[in-house]
Amino acid sequence: MPPISDNVTQAEKERRFRALHERKGAFIIPNPYDVGTAHLLAHLGFEALATTSAGYAFTLGHRDGALTREQTLAGAQAIATATDLPVSADLEHGFGDAPDVAAEAIRMAAAAGVVGGSIEDSTGRSDSPIYELELAAERVRAAVAAARALPFPFTLTARAENYLHGRTDVHDTIKRLQAYQDAGADVLYAPGLTTKEDIAAVVGSVDRPVNVLMGLAGVELSLAELSAIGVKRVSVGSGLCRAALGEFLRAAREMRDSGTFAFAADAVGSISELSTNFPG
Repeated sequence: MPPISDNVTQAEKERRFRALHERKGAFIIPNPYDVGTAHLLAHLGFEALATTSAGYAFTLGHRDGALTREQTLAGAQAIATATDLPVSADLEHGFGDAPDVAAEAIRMAAAAGVVGGSIEDSTGRSDSPIYELELAAERVRAAVAAARALPFPFTLTARAENYLHGRTDVHDTIKRLQAYQDAGADVLYAPGLTTKEDIAAVVGSVDRPVNVLMGLAGVELSLAELSAIGVKRVSVGSGLCRAALGEFLRAAREMRDSGTFAFAADAVGSISELSTNFPG
C-alpha cells in the first residue's frame, strides 16, 4: 500500500490529480464508500479516488440523497485522509438551490481535504428534477469562483443529470455541458450515458476532460474503448458498493433459505490476509 504520510500536501495531491487529466488516455477513478475500501483501492494501485454519495449513504443505513452536508463532508474527509491519493468529492447539488450555497460546498469540501468536487444540476425534487439551464449554469459559475479563490487549484466537475432522471436527450445534455464549460468547469460529466454514440457525441462537443460513469447493467465498454472515444476519466459511482452489497445479500439469503454456507468459497481467504491491506 502507498504509505499514508502527512508530508503529501493538498496542493501536491491536486498537482497529481491535474496531471492525470492532462496525460494521454483515460484513467479510472474508482469510488470507495468508506475508509476500508479506500485503503484497498490504494493498495491495488489506483491513482485517485472519488467519493460516492449513494455508497456512503448506504454504509450509514440511509438512501441516496438523505445525508446532510455535514455527514457527506465527514465521509469525504475520512476518505481524503485515509491515503495519499487525491480525492474528488461527490457534493450532489451542493446542498441547496442558491449559487452561493453551491460555492460554500466547494469551500467546505476543500477544507475537508479533497482536491476536487462535483456539482450537479439535479434539484433533488421528483416534481422538477433538473434545474433550469440559466440557474444551473449560475450555480456552476459560483462554484468555479469559489474553487479559483482557494490557495490551490481545485478541480471542479459539473454534472448534467438528465439521463439519471429519464430525460434521455443527448442534445439538451450537450447544451448543458457546453454552458457549464463556459461557466468555467474543469471537468464535464453526464452520468447515465449508455451508448458509444452518445458518449462520443458528448466528448466531441466540448473541449474539457469528460468523465463517464461505468458499472451500469448492460453497458460493457472497456477502458480502452472509452479512451479511444476521447473519454478522459471513468468512475463507477455506487457500483462497487452495490456489488459488495449484492454479494452480502446473496450470502444472507442462502443462509436464511437453505441453511448452507457455500458463499464462503468466494470470500477473501482469511481475516489475516485482508488485514495486510490495512495500516496499524
